[in-house]
Amino acid sequence: MRSRRALLVAATLLAAGHLTGCGSARPDRAAQPPPAPSASPTSTASTGPATPGPSASASATPRTATGPAPRYGNPAGRAAVPAEARAVDTGHPTRVVGRGTPASCTSEAVVAAVAAGGVITFSCGPDPVTITMKATAKVRNASARVVLDGGGRVTLSGGGKRRILYQNTCDAAQGWTTSHCQDQAQPQLVVQNLTFADGNSTGERAEGGGGGAIFVRGGRFRVVNSRFVRNRCDETGPDLGGAAVRVLDQGGDAPVYVVQSTFGGAAGQGGRCANGGALSSIGVSWVVLNSVLTHNSAVGRGANPARAGTPGGGSGGAIYTDGNRFTVHIAGSVIEENHAAEGGGAVFFVSNDRSGTLRVENSTLRHNVSTGFETRGFPGIFFLGAGNPGVSASTLR
Repeated sequence: MRSRRALLVAATLLAAGHLTGCGSARPDRAAQPPPAPSASPTSTASTGPATPGPSASASATPRTATGPAPRYGNPAGRAAVPAEARAVDTGHPTRVVGRGTPASCTSEAVVAAVAAGGVITFSCGPDPVTITMKATAKVRNASARVVLDGGGRVTLSGGGKRRILYQNTCDAAQGWTTSHCQDQAQPQLVVQNLTFADGNSTGERAEGGGGGAIFVRGGRFRVVNSRFVRNRCDETGPDLGGAAVRVLDQGGDAPVYVVQSTFGGAAGQGGRCANGGALSSIGVSWVVLNSVLTHNSAVGRGANPARAGTPGGGSGGAIYTDGNRFTVHIAGSVIEENHAAEGGGAVFFVSNDRSGTLRVENSTLRHNVSTGFETRGFPGIFFLGAGNPGVSASTLR
């Protein structure tokens, strides 16, 4: 937390007309967006049509062990998807959850499969199935790779009571495998062709809390062709966040890839948390490609650090990011109808040392309400980093 003197210096700079911000690369320290000048949430900024341009490599139809999976995300998105961000071939799984019937696909089977690791698929019958988790599935840190592929027919539900999936290389209960747990390349966790519904991490304050559906610290993580609906985390707090996903640390400072995925997608289906109604991180880079983030809410009050008399939070209706040197790249995506009680109705981005960058390409950001503050000229975005956000072939309004 900042000292009183540091806060007074920040206030002086703000009074002089400078945009200031703060944050931390640690989950136990807070980041405060200042009450910066705000453009009206209804103002419009456009750098050209949002029609996606040609791409060297558009995402292919995702394949599963049983054939094509339903497509999530933005069907019009044409952002190139690098090889390291694509779905894993699960035609020859390490283990299978279920024996061909819905009744055989149980929470216990999912928990055991995730703990064992490897490439995991599901055999729950021909129809869509929801598995309500009785316990959070936890990745063991000795696993080199854990891939969960639902084939487009499986929903993992927290039942509104618990977080669904957890990976933490610094959690001794999951086994320490290196002396530098905050920066190791494994386990590599991939979720694809799955729906995560009704996850709830409320009250889970370890590592700063957040991550209603999925919490990740360390290793590597990516999301491909998946959907997140109605997930929750604590509704107050200055820096916790990520109703759907919370990430702290990635091996080698590599980015988290989110590809062809949906967060919310319709009224009543979005995530809800103090900050980051969909995604949240500290010191982590993101690449969001051909995805949809709608109807998510940051519902905290008082920003970060919390204003006197408030519990804190309320920033990043869809995406909340904080730290020092990190980047966010959004391409081929639609981010709309999200809401922040404080700042950044679509995206909240604070790079403490002002080295971080934000790029928005071939995307549409619209109707993202920032009740408190946002960066003038960039509707729905609050940005403190290197220069201004880079926006190309996109619509912001």
